[in-house]
Amino acid sequence: MARRRRRRKQVEAEPQYAVIESLNHDSRGVAHLDGKAIFIRGALPGEEVMFRPTRSRKSYSEGDCVEVLKASDDRVEPRCAHFEICGGCSLQHMKPEVQIDAKQQVLLENLKHLGKVQPETILQPVTGSHWGYRRKARLGAKYVFKKESVLIGFRERSSSFLADIQRCEVLHPAIGENLLELRDLMMGLNARERTPQIEVAIGDASIALVFRTLDPLDEDDKTRLKAFSETRSFQIYLQPKGPDTVTLLHPEKAQLSYCLPEFDLEFLFNPLDFTQVNAEINRKMVSLAVEMLDPQPDERILDLFCGLGNFSLPLARRAGSVVGVEGDEGLVERARQNAAHNGIKNAEFFSSDLSDDPSSQNWFGGGFDKLLIDPARAGAAEVIAQLPKLNVSRIVYVSCNPATLARDAGEIVNRHGYRLVSAGVMDMFPHTTHVESIALFEK
Repeated sequence: MARRRRRRKQVEAEPQYAVIESLNHDSRGVAHLDGKAIFIRGALPGEEVMFRPTRSRKSYSEGDCVEVLKASDDRVEPRCAHFEICGGCSLQHMKPEVQIDAKQQVLLENLKHLGKVQPETILQPVTGSHWGYRRKARLGAKYVFKKESVLIGFRERSSSFLADIQRCEVLHPAIGENLLELRDLMMGLNARERTPQIEVAIGDASIALVFRTLDPLDEDDKTRLKAFSETRSFQIYLQPKGPDTVTLLHPEKAQLSYCLPEFDLEFLFNPLDFTQVNAEINRKMVSLAVEMLDPQPDERILDLFCGLGNFSLPLARRAGSVVGVEGDEGLVERARQNAAHNGIKNAEFFSSDLSDDPSSQNWFGGGFDKLLIDPARAGAAEVIAQLPKLNVSRIVYVSCNPATLARDAGEIVNRHGYRLVSAGVMDMFPHTTHVESIALFEK
């Protein structure tokens, strides 16, 4: 008979001393011990710290700061009581202005080292409110039998477990300050053990909660959710399966929307539609992108990865015409609805696989003067390869991943003959390592 192997008891490593030299790309402190790089979460440049090793690789190690012996002037007290355990934020110990400077440096280093390019002008960072900014979130929910309680929130740091939090400082206050009220609601549901997720979507004037349910709700639970909706004026949706199964429970009619006042636009959207999480930064970002692209009344603009028209419709206010292309059929339909809702007739929208040769697509004919690109984290390599066929004079590239922006920028400049005129970052996700950026290229 084979013997069962005994599990080795995990022994917590003893804290070690380190002097922090710099920050790496995800804002962990960098130190060196015995010639080996150590990346230490929670440590800042210039600090002397005690850290506990958490992982060792051949060429580097990782650790967590457990004590600050000599603090940096850039260190602040985290505002959130759950900062040490919750994985929603990672930079609350750093001054906000230092956070965005660090993100700017991440962008510039990626452009230099990965793309082999440098901007002629570095843009001033686009910043806004640091707290209560987040309008979109996917909150985990779990009934814990031992605690006889429901947990609602984000995952713990480096863990699949939900963090036990009562409040979130970066979520919109209507949700972030009322997580305990959501807990109470969930505790009263018969389906509390089979409702693992609550999606939050917030517009300018309304709030939607989408409850992911593994089993159909009974009438008692539906009544409780409707009563909660009436008390808080929230829109309540149910999602029994995939995204296409989302249905409105209460009230009978509901609509989410956000506005871009500078362009006299109102955007209608559904709870699971992609929209930017930070409304203030989105307004500033759209204005900056339009200013950089500088559309003229006689120009035809192409907006790739256009979503529900966040950039397309503002551009249409200034350009002769706009063509928006997006792979998600639902978002394309929403863009068309938003164009009609705002009385815009010089914008067309198409659903298309943007990895295909554009010259074979039904939206390609007629030529374009300028291009805006706002791709997902994977970037736009396939589109960039087709630039000679598009032959545009100016490109504005909005990115949520500085590494893929740098890769694509290298191709745009070094292969296709454009200049990187300017680039900079936008503080879309304060207190996190997420880097949102924008760049302008000219032929």
